[in-house]
Amino acid sequence: MIPLLHDFEGETVLVVGGGPVGARKARRFAEEASVVVLSPEFGDREFGGAELIRAAPDADEIRRWIARTDPALVVAATDDADLNAAAESAARDHGALVNRADDHGEQSVGNVVVPATVRDDPVTMAVATGGRAPALSKHLRERFESEFAGAGEMAELTGELRESLDAAGVPPAERRDAVRAVVREREVWKALDSGRTKARQVAQDVIGDFPGETT
Repeated sequence: MIPLLHDFEGETVLVVGGGPVGARKARRFAEEASVVVLSPEFGDREFGGAELIRAAPDADEIRRWIARTDPALVVAATDDADLNAAAESAARDHGALVNRADDHGEQSVGNVVVPATVRDDPVTMAVATGGRAPALSKHLRERFESEFAGAGEMAELTGELRESLDAAGVPPAERRDAVRAVVREREVWKALDSGRTKARQVAQDVIGDFPGETT
């Protein structure tokens, strides 16, 4: 599978199933999309502000709900494999993306996998194990959160440095080497804890030998 990032802002995600998996998927997409969840019951689970509709749809009713909500993505998250298959088929006919929550290991052709994600804007890191090892995905996500704390600030800092070096007329190859040196320098990462101004001072010390560096 080829990883891609997809912007769901302004889109609708239809989740079929209100169990723990459906709730988790709803919370994930509710951060950006309008989420509708179909289920005969929801328990006391948290759905992230999604619209909850009590329904026990059969295959024909799922098609009608897909036509009504016009989703960009359909999440099939029930404990009924036949119903999930019906939701998948209806979604494909409608031209929507599909996430089969009960696909483990061997993903259906065209299925969308939702990876474990670490977000520190503008940086997004994701890991997937093809459904084989969710616990490993969670472990790696937690490692990423710890190891790369401050990645968003680093992205902003290096973006500013690239612009400064470009404005100073530094050639592209030298700009690239300078930014790489900053990203690989642990002292710059540590300085981010004190704010971007301090980190920029440390970064400028790192790239001081590069033409076009300014103090």
